[in-house]
Amino acid sequence: MFMKEIQWSCLHMTRTLKQVESLPDLSHVRIACNMHLDLKMIPLVEGLLKKNARVFLTTCNPTTVQDDVVAYLVAAGAEACAWRNMTHNEWHESWEKAIAWRPTHLCEMGADITTLLHQRGDFGDVVACLEATGSGVSRLPSDRPGYPIFNWDDLPVKEGLHNRHMVGLTAWQTFFQTTHLTLHEKRVLVIGYGLVGQGVAAAAKAYGGQVMVAERDPARRLQAAYDGWHVVEIEEVITTTDVIATATGAKKVLGSALLDQAKDGVFVLNVGHVAEEIDCAYLKKYPNQEVMPFINAYSLKGKTLYLMADGSMLNLTAGFGDSLNAFDVTLAVMASGIKHIVTAGQDAEPAVYLLPQSVWETAL
Repeated sequence: MFMKEIQWSCLHMTRTLKQVESLPDLSHVRIACNMHLDLKMIPLVEGLLKKNARVFLTTCNPTTVQDDVVAYLVAAGAEACAWRNMTHNEWHESWEKAIAWRPTHLCEMGADITTLLHQRGDFGDVVACLEATGSGVSRLPSDRPGYPIFNWDDLPVKEGLHNRHMVGLTAWQTFFQTTHLTLHEKRVLVIGYGLVGQGVAAAAKAYGGQVMVAERDPARRLQAAYDGWHVVEIEEVITTTDVIATATGAKKVLGSALLDQAKDGVFVLNVGHVAEEIDCAYLKKYPNQEVMPFINAYSLKGKTLYLMADGSMLNLTAGFGDSLNAFDVTLAVMASGIKHIVTAGQDAEPAVYLLPQSVWETAL
């Protein structure tokens, strides 16, 4: 069945395959990829290997790793230090192993390896880097990076497709599949109104939810109001909300005080890249049990709170994530970015750049 899934993925990811085929010989490249390791990554990594690149795989999120995917790519020639639900220490050690492997290029989602290198001021052999996430971009050095770093999270094609549409759509599809419930007659609170939050709110309404938005940034609050959402303070609605979705990329957005006030029977989920938006450490102080796959019921001060996917990114931890055809665009842009950092991009002055339009538009 796994091989059939790979074949099916390749059948529907033609943009990616075209971009990978256009890559030059990569015999001189040692690329460390710190990213989600699910089925949809196979066409890219396998393509890099076929172009003679040396590849080291780590993960940006241990809960989204598919072990059969890692095993397949290792058998194809990659090296890896990643498995599902690796401990926090094992996860951090994987970045150390990637650094010790002496990569020449980095392809990251979250800037974990880049952050470590810049904390130490020792960049090894790295000559260029590609960064894919907003949370990773926010961690990039603002002054004197050690090598050129190309941000492709802020590209219109990624913001408008993956961030704005696919995360919200697939998060709620995963919610339905996991809970066997819909959003009808449910009050849904979306925390964060960036592009991901906008998509989460829109999809929740399309699926029948009664949607509210909480956002700290004044400009985004105003935008949410102009988009027609009921803009609220979390504290005002926490006791009556049926489903809470965090989409901020920040830590402990939903902390202990708010969790204490939450409604009995509330579902809490996260769709942001950071797995610490919900204070899960606080919840784990209370009795809990898995009542359905990826749903833990916490007995919290006389009520039950349902935490989904242990606070990690719901759509990729408990679900499939983006559709093949949508992620084909994302991954094709990623492949075009890799082509850039192993050619002209690696000769740029050390700085943070937006991936040039002349590079990514070839993927469309």
